Amino acid sequence: MTEEQVILVDENDNPIGLMPKMEAHEKALLHRAFSVFVFNDNNELMIQQRAMHKYHSPGLWTNTCCSHQREGESNIEAGMRRLQEEMGFVTDLEETTSFIYKAPFDNGLTEHEYDHILIGYFNDKPNINEDEVAAWKWMSLDDVKEDIKNQPELYTAWFKIIFEKFYEFINVNNS
Repeated sequence: MTEEQVILVDENDNPIGLMPKMEAHEKALLHRAFSVFVFNDNNELMIQQRAMHKYHSPGLWTNTCCSHQREGESNIEAGMRRLQEEMGFVTDLEETTSFIYKAPFDNGLTEHEYDHILIGYFNDKPNINEDEVAAWKWMSLDDVKEDIKNQPELYTAWFKIIFEKFYEFINVNNS
């Protein structure tokens, strides 16, 4: 199996090439990504705990799912694909905003992503892929925000950045 390719982009999200995922993370090159946030009718966010064998941020809590777009795949198509692969369900998604972040990890890799935030709604239990996800739960945004403040070490870098800078885009009560 060939290694997954990521789409390298400039600061305006224009594609400038493809590169193997690990190489892009080793070189800290800017590439396209997405983060999916799924809510239920109680305005609770489905969060996941990353599998313990992930190459970075293992065991940390994060948004419903996230990954990288494939060449020729829209942000929405990529989000729906990965939602099915990680959480075992599909729902309609809407793109809300995007941002660039850079987060180095202890293992020498760096996430440098042009991240697209996608929102969806779902009210059932996921059928998680245990190769990707260790656990999941529903939490209110207020509870997540408070928990990040009190225990930031339990959450992924990108999830904390999104909560700090883009809360208004994921808080569906304000939409």
